Amino acid sequence: MTMQPTMQQLDIFADSRDVMLRNDVLEQLQRRNATAARTALERLAGEYPDDGVLPAMTVLVRELESESTAPLVDHAALDSARRHLEDEVLPAIRRTLPAQAVQSWIVPCWRSLARRAATLAFRGSDAGSHAAPLWLLAGDWPAAIEAVEGIESWWRIPAPLAWMTEVRYRAAGLDAAWPLLAELAWLAPARFAALLSALGDASLDTLRRRFDAAFPGTGAVDDYAWFPAWLLVVKPALAGPLGEARVRRDQAASRATALLAEILRREHDGDQHELVSLRQKLSRLHAGLFDVYMATRKVQYR
Repeated sequence: MTMQPTMQQLDIFADSRDVMLRNDVLEQLQRRNATAARTALERLAGEYPDDGVLPAMTVLVRELESESTAPLVDHAALDSARRHLEDEVLPAIRRTLPAQAVQSWIVPCWRSLARRAATLAFRGSDAGSHAAPLWLLAGDWPAAIEAVEGIESWWRIPAPLAWMTEVRYRAAGLDAAWPLLAELAWLAPARFAALLSALGDASLDTLRRRFDAAFPGTGAVDDYAWFPAWLLVVKPALAGPLGEARVRRDQAASRATALLAEILRREHDGDQHELVSLRQKLSRLHAGLFDVYMATRKVQYR
C-alpha cells in the first residue's frame, strides 16, 4: 500500500521502516537542510528504490542544493527560472509536503529569485519578467513597492499598475486600494477583472456580480472601465477614496467618474441649476449609466 507523503506518527501498529525513512527526508526538507536531506534521501532510495514519492523529494533536495544568489544575466534566464519553480518545484512540494507547509516552503524560493532579478529592467514586451511580481509571490510588500516604483511612469503601464494595486490591497486593505483599482479599471479593464478574481475579496466579488447583472453595457470586458463610475452611483460613500484616483482625461469612463463625483457634491450643496448641465454631460458620456444614476434619484430626466 502506498503511504501518503506526509509526516506520520509512528506507533506499535504502524512501525514501518519506509515511513520512518520518508519522515526523515521530510524533516530535513522542512528544515531546508540540503546536506542532511540528501543523506536521508539516499538512505530511503537505497532501501526502497520504488517508493512513489522519491522523484518529488529528489526535485526538492536538488532545489536546496542548487540555491544561488548570483544575479540573473537576462530576462530569458528569469523566465526559465520562474518556469522551473512553477512547473517542477511547486508540484513536487504539493506531492511531498503537508498542505499547510507548501506556501512557507516556496516563499524563500520566490524571494531568492526576486533578489536575483533585481537588476533586470522592466520590459513592456515581457511584462512578467520583473522582480515586482516575484516579491508579490513572496509576500514582501515593501520590496514589491520599491520594485514597481523603480519603473518609470509605472501608473501609466498596465502590468506595474496592476502589481502596485495588488500590493496596496495586500498591505493596507481595500479602502487604501480604491484609487488604484479605479485607475486600473480605466487603463486596462481586462487586467482589472483578472485582479478582482485573484484578490478574492468578498465585498469586491459582490459588487462585481451586481455590476455584471445591472450595468447597461455591451457585456464585453471593456465594460469594467465604467466600474468606478457605476460604484459612485450605487455606493456614493466611495466618492472620497475614488476621488484620489488620477483622472485620465483621454478616457470617457474616467471623465464620467470625475463628473459623477462633482454631481454628488452639487447635490449635497443643493445647486440645482448647475446639476442640469452636469447631468446632460453625463448622459452624453454614457446614456445607460445616466439612466442608472437617475433611477436612484427617482426622477425623470427631460
